Amino acid sequence: MVLVDTNIFLEILLNQEKREKCKNYLSENEKLSISDFSLHSIGVILYRNNRERLFSKFIADILPNINLLHLPQNQYHMINDVKSTTMLDFDDSYQLCVAKFYDLKIVTLDKDFADIENLNVEFL
Repeated sequence: MVLVDTNIFLEILLNQEKREKCKNYLSENEKLSISDFSLHSIGVILYRNNRERLFSKFIADILPNINLLHLPQNQYHMINDVKSTTMLDFDDSYQLCVAKFYDLKIVTLDKDFADIENLNVEFL
């Protein structure tokens, strides 16, 4: 299983440059996961851009076909530990904690993960 980072979905939803590459990845792979934080972040961004209907379509399309994961309550303290050792921002630290907890590879466009040791990451 892999944890698909927020930016993969936003690249598609916002019709950005690497949209086709991201679409191909999602359609060609199984056992995909998304964090609750990513889902909420996508909602915030789409609502901010008055794209509520697109968010509704997104969740109708994606949720039946992907695992929705959250960080267990007793693991939240790890976010600060990750931040202090990696200097990642909150959302990347959260993603890393989810990936580590569930032993997942992160699929992302975010080069901030490039220098993280002991992290299985795939860059699109």
